[in-house]
Amino acid sequence: MTQTTGTTAPDAHEHRVTSEVGRLRTVLLHRPGAELKRLTPRNSDKLLFDAIPWAGRAQEEHDAFAEALRERGVEVLYVTELLQDALEYGAAREQAIADAIVDLRLGDQLRRVVEGYLRDLDPEDLSQTLVAGLAHEELKAGHGLVYRLMDRLDFIVDPLPGLLFTRDNSAWIGDRVAVTSLAMEARRREAQLTGLIYAHHPRFAGVEPVYSPALEHLEGGDVLLLCPGVIAVGTGERTTPAGVERLARQVIGAGLAHTVLAVPIAQERATMHLDTVCTMVDVDTVVMYPPVAHSLTAYTVTLHDGDLRVAEPRPFLEAAADAMGLDRLKVIDTGLDPVTAEREQWDDGNNTLAVAPRLCVAYERNIETNAQLEASGIEVIRISGSELGTGRGGPRCMSCPILRDAP
Repeated sequence: MTQTTGTTAPDAHEHRVTSEVGRLRTVLLHRPGAELKRLTPRNSDKLLFDAIPWAGRAQEEHDAFAEALRERGVEVLYVTELLQDALEYGAAREQAIADAIVDLRLGDQLRRVVEGYLRDLDPEDLSQTLVAGLAHEELKAGHGLVYRLMDRLDFIVDPLPGLLFTRDNSAWIGDRVAVTSLAMEARRREAQLTGLIYAHHPRFAGVEPVYSPALEHLEGGDVLLLCPGVIAVGTGERTTPAGVERLARQVIGAGLAHTVLAVPIAQERATMHLDTVCTMVDVDTVVMYPPVAHSLTAYTVTLHDGDLRVAEPRPFLEAAADAMGLDRLKVIDTGLDPVTAEREQWDDGNNTLAVAPRLCVAYERNIETNAQLEASGIEVIRISGSELGTGRGGPRCMSCPILRDAP
């Protein structure tokens, strides 16, 4: 089996995340590959990218991101390496192939041909194909009406460029993993592949999921672990109110949290997830987009005798501080003026990844936001993201913490 790259992990692997800011020990990343090279003006909208990235430069930027984490003692795991390992096991292989060919566009005849093609691949090639997709021209044995009527530039199995953003398809809450239910059709197989890893890779033996792709829409970018026992969940373009309700029932019922804050956000591309407008950089400090900092509201959700109770809406910052047992949450603004704030929010200025309290990773291009962070005593690890950001995601989006110290 392949070996993941990073610092040496302990013999008994731990998986536990109870906050956004406890020192990061292990993280799951996806190094972008051939799937980025398959983005074109014809398919970029469908695959949710706002521009066509320079794949080679995106890989260089991602490698620098991973190295910055390793330099601070973080073990880096990669999705494709773990997936390849998992596909050594028959049950995982069967499930992966079944998920790839379920698309109703294929029809019965082409589906059988694709199934046979995938079954003939070794684990490494199968892993690459599941992520990079299968083009019409690559399936030399293709035949039948559906195959003949497809455009030669179409994909029989779509590529998954959004897999770059590993935060969305799974999120660890305590010692359990929420394999999420992605709202956009182009991204749903991401959660299926990640689910295979958690279900079949030996590293995660015994891990019990607390959410699954079969449930209501919920995405990891909307889930903020404010402190042990308190979770904020955005509901907007991607996560539905039903998804927030389901997660609240699951995590409170499992003893992973005592309070969930449901936070409505605008259903817009620029604010697709809660972490596009708010992330944490210390146990009592958030970086927020000024236009929403004092307009966001939250509904406090708790569980009593098996029933969810939903309090009246309150300002988010006030409700969050109360639930966390703080007098107040400190707020660092994105940018310095309205125009800069809007530009840097679009460029993921809010989307920081805390490596430890008061130490975060951010895109270097968000000059004013980074200056605001440093003026507030937050150390900023700057990384390049000119190509990585074309899918609208920053350092937090690109990382799924698996192990953090208690804050």
